[in-house]
Amino acid sequence: MRRRGPRRPAEAVPVVLTDRFSPWPRRLAFRTVAYGLLALGTIVYLGPFLVQLATSFKTDAGATANPVSLIPSPVSTAAWEIVAGDNSAYPVPVARWVANSFVVTGCVTLGRLLIDSLAGYALARLRFPGRSAVLATVIAVLAVPNIVLLIPRFLVVNQLGLFNTYAGMVLPLLFDAVGILLMRAAFQAVPPELEEAARIDGAGVLRTFWSVVLPLVKPALVTVTIFSFQGSWNEFTHFLVATSDPDLATLNLGIARLSAGDLAGPTQFPLKLALATLSTIPIAVVYIFFSRYFIRFGATTGLK
Repeated sequence: MRRRGPRRPAEAVPVVLTDRFSPWPRRLAFRTVAYGLLALGTIVYLGPFLVQLATSFKTDAGATANPVSLIPSPVSTAAWEIVAGDNSAYPVPVARWVANSFVVTGCVTLGRLLIDSLAGYALARLRFPGRSAVLATVIAVLAVPNIVLLIPRFLVVNQLGLFNTYAGMVLPLLFDAVGILLMRAAFQAVPPELEEAARIDGAGVLRTFWSVVLPLVKPALVTVTIFSFQGSWNEFTHFLVATSDPDLATLNLGIARLSAGDLAGPTQFPLKLALATLSTIPIAVVYIFFSRYFIRFGATTGLK
């Protein structure tokens, strides 16, 4: 009987991938399209801001002749000199507007941080009669447009004698349904065992809230800070009906007065856009400073 030798393994047939089926060209094409769309979106997003910044360095005649030009010709710093405090050309109290904006925005932001954190903790941890009704009311407020509340806010402010006061500008903005729900979600993510351990050690509800729970939700606090600062700094309609005193005008109200022609001068496109550029700087600084906490909170809660 003939012995068979060991079976030789079949030789592998080399497979040559053509360019049609190779993943590299497809990956390159996908990246090219993706980066192209991102570049286009960046241009569309930053284009108006670049035009705004360039126009602020133009003369009135240059801004009227070439409104969308990115290169000022000739270059003029007259608008920024007025913003810096030179009121010899136009009576524009920029320093007063900016100070009022910071006062109102700071009070609203701090007040919202306090109210949103306390209300969010109460809705997340405490059990009290009517808790579900309160939560449903907070959620229902999100469906009401702010413009609908404009006249009721004015009537309440006027009846309480708060018209033309800082209190009338600040108090109606302290309730923030979005901030309450964000803080509630953050507190619900904290393990209850930490609070139970603090209570065993003798800590009360407020001590547990302040010393144990609140430091663990710092990203949520930063998120509420960014939203509150941005919303109150950009607020216009409420301030429009809450005050008619020029000494209480915020930066947005001042820009509106300037655009409406209430202040003397020609078209003043460079000055208007210089003030608009100035109004974007604080928001950009706050977001850049707190962005890492904001991104961390979005990654842990699914907020985008």
